Amino acid sequence: MTTLSFAREIRRRTIGMVSAAGTSHVGGCLSMADIVAVLYGGGIVRHRPTDPHWDKRDRVILSKGHCCASLYAALALRGYFPPEELDTFGQDGSRLMAHVSASVPGVEMSTGSLGHGLPVAAGRALAGRRRGGDQRVFVILSDGELDEGSNWEAILFAGHHRLDNLVTVVDCNGLQSLGRTEDVLSLEPLIDKFLAFRWGVREVDGHDHESLSRELGTLPWEPGRPSCLLARTTKGKGIDFMEDSLAWHYRSPNAEMAARAITQLGEP
Repeated sequence: MTTLSFAREIRRRTIGMVSAAGTSHVGGCLSMADIVAVLYGGGIVRHRPTDPHWDKRDRVILSKGHCCASLYAALALRGYFPPEELDTFGQDGSRLMAHVSASVPGVEMSTGSLGHGLPVAAGRALAGRRRGGDQRVFVILSDGELDEGSNWEAILFAGHHRLDNLVTVVDCNGLQSLGRTEDVLSLEPLIDKFLAFRWGVREVDGHDHESLSRELGTLPWEPGRPSCLLARTTKGKGIDFMEDSLAWHYRSPNAEMAARAITQLGEP
């Protein structure tokens, strides 16, 4: 399966899961689907689905934990657990909670409150280096999440400790819960901010698989510096009535909307 087909199937599964559970955050799930597809389907992340706790694995932390449906879909399709379990997403008694849970094979950390993933990732990167391992730590953030001061403490910490085994991918879809990121709390110029904190920085179209694969496949970009990939994305990517719409931060597609959306995506 190509990463493009993988991303399409992640989107199909995600829409079905969110609709059936009546949960939210489908827009942010769709904006990061290509990132997740390239990480897990493009040979970037070193992992073993049959041995989720393999010591030599790369660690992947989803800090924007409210968008877990796309990660769950990717993990199931890669063999961490049966894809049929995705049908239990958000249901009573399911381990597939509506914010990412470490009870799920392949999930490194439970997250929900924003601003926690990067500080933990930085700590794990430092610990891994001190143990002499070559494992990398990837963390997926949202741009709105960068409003949290805890992230900037971690960014400063990682640059100071020269953690070039740490990789941050920021899903820059330009929208957060209450509006556009530039209106809620302007973050730009993001590149200059990360550079000032002694990071290596690249910027790509977050839906361009070739660009994502090229940048993520050549890490670290600068020895002695952590890496930040700013992935410019579109909330609700792939569905015409969801794209770049704030409504789909919290809105859940009903059955008719879900069917329409899945039809738009086509076959994987």
